Formats: sequence, structure tokens, C-alpha cells
Amino acid sequence: MIKNTVLTFALLTAGVLALPMAQAAAMSKSDYQSSKTRIKADYTSDKAACGSQTGNAKDICVEEGKAKEKVARAELEYGYSGKVSDRNKVLVAKAETTYAVAKERCDDLTGNPKSVCVKEAKAVEVKALADAKLGKEIGEARKDAATDQRDADYKVAIQKCDALAGDAKSSCVASAKMTFGKT
Repeated sequence: MIKNTVLTFALLTAGVLALPMAQAAAMSKSDYQSSKTRIKADYTSDKAACGSQTGNAKDICVEEGKAKEKVARAELEYGYSGKVSDRNKVLVAKAETTYAVAKERCDDLTGNPKSVCVKEAKAVEVKALADAKLGKEIGEARKDAATDQRDADYKVAIQKCDALAGDAKSSCVASAKMTFGKT
């Protein structure tokens, strides 16, 4: 019963860790390229729409367009690669662009209210960047844990093979190596 539970947990963990890779495999190179082109076109369109505005409203509009593009590019990279590092880049892009837009909005204010506005925007960015860093560390810990679990299961399988002899042992070792990705 315990062996089945451990095996089920190991397979479930491996499946969860493989989800981002499955997502990445779903996007073809042509889909990726067309999405990059669409993001660039959207940014150009958003920037042109800001042309009719003036003053800080125009600055805010332009900053929002840049933010939208930066986040979309980061999400596209993550969607294409499925890497944990790219997921964290999405979180960082969202934090940085949210700060940039909020800071631009603060330009409408003066004196102490402006200082408070900028400090609040910076505090939100720092919290979001800390969350992104925490996510990165958790992602790396999960990957390390999955590797450790796979290695431990491999050692158990090899130990079981030691009880066998001859061709049966060779077949058992080969099967364990293939199952756990060892060469």
C-alpha cells in the first residue's frame, strides 16, 4: 500500500511538473512568430491612439501601451517555452510595468501627495518583485524535489534488481534505467 502511494505521488508530481512543458509544446513556431507580430502591431496601434492626447494623459497612455507590450511579450515567451524562469519573468514584467504606470499617474500630483503616491507605487512593486522571487525559489525547490524523488525511486528499483541474477537482473536494471531516465 505504501509503495503504491509513493509511486502514485511520484507520478503525480512528475505530471504536475510536466504541465508547463506540455503547454509550451502546444504552441508552434509559426504561432509564436504570428503572436510576436500581433503584439508589435497592438503596441503600434496603442501608441498611435495616444497621439490625440496631451500632457500627462499622453504620457500615461504611452506608458500603459509599453506595459501592455512588455507583459504580452513575457507571457508569450512563457507560453512558448513553459520554463519556470520565463514564468518568473512574467511576474517581474507585471510588477515593473505596474510601477511605471502608477508612477506616471503620480505626475498629476504635486508636493506631499505626489511623494506619497510614488512611495505607494514603489511599495507595490517591491512586494510584487518579492513574490516573483519567492515563486522562483519555490519552482526551483519543486524541481529539485522531483529530481531527488526520481533518484530515490531509481535506487530502490536497482536494489530490487540486485536480488535477481543473470539475464533477469540485466533486464531489470535496463528497465529501471529506462523508467527513471538514467543512462
